[in-house]
Amino acid sequence: MTRKVKNQDLNRLTVEKYRKVSKSPIIVVLDNIRSMHNVGAIFRTSDAFRVQKIYLCGITATPPHRDIRKTALGAEESVEWEYTETTQLALEMLQDCHICALEQVVDSVPLREVSLPKDKTIVLIVGNEVDGVDDTVIARCDQVIEIPQFGTKHSFNVSVSAGITLWEMFNKINE
Repeated sequence: MTRKVKNQDLNRLTVEKYRKVSKSPIIVVLDNIRSMHNVGAIFRTSDAFRVQKIYLCGITATPPHRDIRKTALGAEESVEWEYTETTQLALEMLQDCHICALEQVVDSVPLREVSLPKDKTIVLIVGNEVDGVDDTVIARCDQVIEIPQFGTKHSFNVSVSAGITLWEMFNKINE
């Protein structure tokens, strides 16, 4: 009979060990995310894929906060993060990286067709729940990625989009 795996069977890292292990060459930038629940969910997903760092920009809330912790479940303590007043400031620190925005634009690259360099850190920028990634930020990107959708809605929730994209990027990097 199949049984659910118990937490102690998962052999998860402690926060201290997590901080010492090698990370994926991925950085996440949150461009003015309104919802602390989305911020927390992105922290949790970033922990799962060993993201190097998260930049929290503009109006994006920062830990510690109970509404972030509610969805992050402690990942805000394991994943390195930094706040910058603007997304542009974060991008100035990331000039040597391959910058990708997750947005719906003319000529965006469907997620499955994205080609990522093996010799650079990948930056994934996700944007505001209503306005998306700011146009001035998109202009600084090496590529813009879009998740194809086949239903009646025009977008996913930002934390869901980040999770789908991080999964695909993680797999492409580790091929």
